[in-house]
Amino acid sequence: MLKPLRDPKPMLDRVIEEWGGHQDLWVFGYGSLIWRPEFGFIEQHPARVHGWHRALKMWSRVNRGTVENPGLVFGLLSGGSCRGMVFRVPAADGLETLGRLWLREMPTGVYDPKWLDCTTPHGSVRALAFTLSRRSPNFTGNLDDERYRHIFASAVGRYGSSLDYAQQTLLELRRHSIHDAALARLIKLAEARLSESPDCGGAAAPVYPAAPAPNLTTKE
Repeated sequence: MLKPLRDPKPMLDRVIEEWGGHQDLWVFGYGSLIWRPEFGFIEQHPARVHGWHRALKMWSRVNRGTVENPGLVFGLLSGGSCRGMVFRVPAADGLETLGRLWLREMPTGVYDPKWLDCTTPHGSVRALAFTLSRRSPNFTGNLDDERYRHIFASAVGRYGSSLDYAQQTLLELRRHSIHDAALARLIKLAEARLSESPDCGGAAAPVYPAAPAPNLTTKE
């Protein structure tokens, strides 16, 4: 088990205090939270945040890779803008949802949780987002195309491969009419290499549990 970078409990306590518990909880998803939220919600809307962008520049040494062969997952880095989805959780379920999010996103304290203003077709909401600092040891820095190709071809963790993760995210973004040209280019590079070398590896079947059944009212 990886040693936590920071104790995540104080960050959870801070987020709970800032939220207050009296209003519904909003959560901003920009990667796998869009297609596998693993918490109940009563609304979802497309949303944009300014001052932050989605980037496949975070090392994954458990879920999408190993310590010996790290994979990649998304981080929300400062600069630019990002389109994603916001989810509204009833206030009564907020504490339980935050606990589940911390178990999933913050076991090692790698993210910097922040409240961001998100613009939706129905107005602005203040939502919790998991951002990544460029000072984090899990931030990859700039990777060249060959490094991305190698990671996509070889990195596999307990939930499947980095390529599978990236492909599923791109498909879900497109389903919501969200265009991520940088991600599409990286996947095109990876798929070109796989087509040239069929035995060099590919996306392993994911082993994570299925997303909750859509028995709640969902709006887009």
